[in-house]
Amino acid sequence: MRFYIPVLFVFVVLQACNGQKNSQVEYAFTNELINETSPYLLQHAHNPVNWKAWSDKTLAEAEQKQKLLLISIGYAACHWCHVMEHESFEDSTVAAVMNANFINIKVDREERPDVDQVYMNAIQLMKGRGGWPLNVIALPDGRPVWAETYVPKDQWIASLQQIQDLYEDSPEKLIDYAARLEEGIKSIDLVNINTGQIDFSTLNTDSILNNWSKRFDNKNGGMEQVPKFMMPNSYHFMLRYAFENKDEALMQFVNTTLTKIAYGGVYDHVGGGFARYSTDAKWHIPHFEKMLYDNAQLVSLYSDAYSITPTPLYKEVVYESLEYIKQEMTHQSGAFYSSWDADSKGPNGELEEGTYYTYSKKELDSILGDDFKLFGQYYNVNAYGKWQEENSYVLIRKKDDSEILEEFKIDQSTLDAKKISWKKTLLDYRNQRPRPGLDDKTLTSWNSLMLQGYIDAYRVFNEDVFLETALKNAHLLKDNQILDDGRVWHVFINGASSVNGYLEDYAGLASAYISLYEVTLDQQWLDLSLKITNYARAHFIDLDSRLYYFTSDEDTKLVSRSLDYRDNVIPSSNSIMAKNLLKLGHYFDLPEFIEDSQTMLHNVQPEINQFPSGYSNWLDLALNYQGDYYELVVVGDSAEEMIKEFHQQYIPNKLIAGSVVKNDAPLLKNRWVEGETFIYVCVNNTCKLPVTTIEKALPLMGY
Repeated sequence: MRFYIPVLFVFVVLQACNGQKNSQVEYAFTNELINETSPYLLQHAHNPVNWKAWSDKTLAEAEQKQKLLLISIGYAACHWCHVMEHESFEDSTVAAVMNANFINIKVDREERPDVDQVYMNAIQLMKGRGGWPLNVIALPDGRPVWAETYVPKDQWIASLQQIQDLYEDSPEKLIDYAARLEEGIKSIDLVNINTGQIDFSTLNTDSILNNWSKRFDNKNGGMEQVPKFMMPNSYHFMLRYAFENKDEALMQFVNTTLTKIAYGGVYDHVGGGFARYSTDAKWHIPHFEKMLYDNAQLVSLYSDAYSITPTPLYKEVVYESLEYIKQEMTHQSGAFYSSWDADSKGPNGELEEGTYYTYSKKELDSILGDDFKLFGQYYNVNAYGKWQEENSYVLIRKKDDSEILEEFKIDQSTLDAKKISWKKTLLDYRNQRPRPGLDDKTLTSWNSLMLQGYIDAYRVFNEDVFLETALKNAHLLKDNQILDDGRVWHVFINGASSVNGYLEDYAGLASAYISLYEVTLDQQWLDLSLKITNYARAHFIDLDSRLYYFTSDEDTKLVSRSLDYRDNVIPSSNSIMAKNLLKLGHYFDLPEFIEDSQTMLHNVQPEINQFPSGYSNWLDLALNYQGDYYELVVVGDSAEEMIKEFHQQYIPNKLIAGSVVKNDAPLLKNRWVEGETFIYVCVNNTCKLPVTTIEKALPLMGY
């Protein structure tokens, strides 16, 4: 049952406090963020606010002084975080109010997603919405009593004074409200144990997709809503379902969506890579920040889409996006950075959103000369592509190449050469502008997604450089982020590891290492995946539901210990873990892993019908249980070459095991024959007679 907090209560009690206390309090300026490594926290290190980082020491100070906590959560690429900092946190009058009455805590939501989850749940209960910056006032013990996103300066001061007055005059009202809100926060992630018999045939995927399709925007792609997020995991599931069920209408919708996204302004047509989301229905005007996790998942999605529908556009998107990651988001060590900011300095020297990416018609005409007419038609430097607010243009495509070729009477090779020239010219021009801010911290979870992206691109396009990049990153994570007992660090920056890992780190890294094994046949990656999964089973699991908590039992307790099981822009860590357990159960002959995977899916199954987009990765897992799930085993001298050929086929309902030498692993034992390479197609380790060619193996899997 969901728990809703009446917003009216907070409004009424705050309105009751009309008097404002005007006494001046002397305070010492002690902003402690200068000692942090998070780029977001360092952005605030010179504010006149007495900021502290989230820590046991800070919380103990609040308890000892019995002062309210003011918790402000954001991230480095967040536009409205910058706006509020400039308006309020850099203002000495605002700082005086904050410093006099509160223990002020700045939180990087990417560094501390556990803290962010708790207080995001709180604002969702109070307001029915959320976002960043997320500003929360809490009792000294951390239980929230007030929350809001961006707040203008005057309203911010008034709110702080009202709440402080209430805390001094009627603290019991806040304490009572905090208790009820705490109950609501804890109820959000409660999973009712499904006591019915496990039977995934009752999960009617056809019906779920039929209901889901009522929200499809068949003209522009994506869902009929604004803003539009890419939600790559949803389209990954739809892509698979359409392929396996020969659903041409659904496949058309997915291809329309991927094409429109790649045509849109959310895709950086000059430098490659994707912005976070679109503010309009046609994917034109983005929120300009670029996040590693979006680009990672979209590389995987477009790679898989290409393996089914080899559209040149999809390949172009993958290659250009990975070039962007290489040039702008990769440290020489192989670590991937977290994000590029939405804002950069404009001509007036002030931070402006999108100014790095947009152009005036006059600029483009001057830069491109005689090519401007063709360029302007291709990228709609016209009313269709105009950013009305700024009298500038965000590049967006509307026509496919064939229409442009016909209109301008040129051939494809000429157009391709011009596109390469345009992009180089505009990129050189753009790079003379002030660049967006870079968040250069490395997160294990997001690096795992990007590692997966490089592996998927290598699997589909067979580019050795993609595998080389993947291996460099995989070794960096292995050498720096994994301890001997399997414990994982969350953050890596300036050569140092920190922050005890979250479930997203364990699940994401285990998944990427399994995929790396499948393209290299290097057993170390499979063994590492099992090692960190075993640690997670020991320290994160809820023994009743078999789902996993987001935090380890070794972490300091928060208001609530959350279960991350609803898929969002990134798949939930529990759905990733459930997939890992299925594969590892087969690889290492661990039936208890497979049983846990089934139990996890069984316990979330009742919620799937209500909100399918929140369970797309679970639905993908369900397809593995609703049909045959194949163990494709290749053993012999030519195993690596054969597996490369298999990777050219889109076969989502399988895992791959193989070896070029004799191997006693459960799936490989007794299958080595000197001088031969055999392919075994198995289901639950029951195999059909071995074959020696891919052409003979594919029909055994229905392909």
